[in-house]
Amino acid sequence: MSDPQDRQPFDLTRRQVLEAGTIVSLTGAMLPTAGLAQQAAPQPSPENGMTVHLSFRVNGRPTALDIDARASLLDLLRERLGLVGAKKGCDHGQCGACTVHMDGRRVASCLTMAAKADGRDVTTIEGIAGANGLHPMQQAFIDHDALQCGYCTPGQIMAAIACVKEGHASTPEQIKEYMSGNICRCGAYVGIVAAIEQAAPQIERS
Repeated sequence: MSDPQDRQPFDLTRRQVLEAGTIVSLTGAMLPTAGLAQQAAPQPSPENGMTVHLSFRVNGRPTALDIDARASLLDLLRERLGLVGAKKGCDHGQCGACTVHMDGRRVASCLTMAAKADGRDVTTIEGIAGANGLHPMQQAFIDHDALQCGYCTPGQIMAAIACVKEGHASTPEQIKEYMSGNICRCGAYVGIVAAIEQAAPQIERS
């Protein structure tokens, strides 16, 4: 057995090692506990007054309901009213799949607060067909195969109708410029332009 006086300054006995390890273990166990307790603390619930009353017309039908003041028009249409034609594509207003009309003008419903529709007329793809059949733009899209997968088609058609009504369908170049905010990842752009050219005269007369 070695003489205690011969030990180096950093030599530790087995007892000292065990005691030090126990202290470290206990300390380490206590530190994250405080963090977990903080993480587990209940999150503050939404404050009162986060809902607003909304009264508007959707596809010609008067609609009134209470909504989350933070909801987008797209979420209101899809999740509360079951109108799922408008699609949530990019959710950043960059693809056009969510296009609907508000008071006759196209809007990106993913960027439009639902509360903004109060007192307005909102039209979705579900509301454009007439009693006698499809809307002229819908029929033109069929005639020119202006779709493939169909995901973007509701937004394309709503934007195409607005393109004509807002006076941007005089030339193929005008149509392409106006419709540039609506992306078709299948690449049906030639058919889309042709469909708008076909439907434009009939829409302008209506």
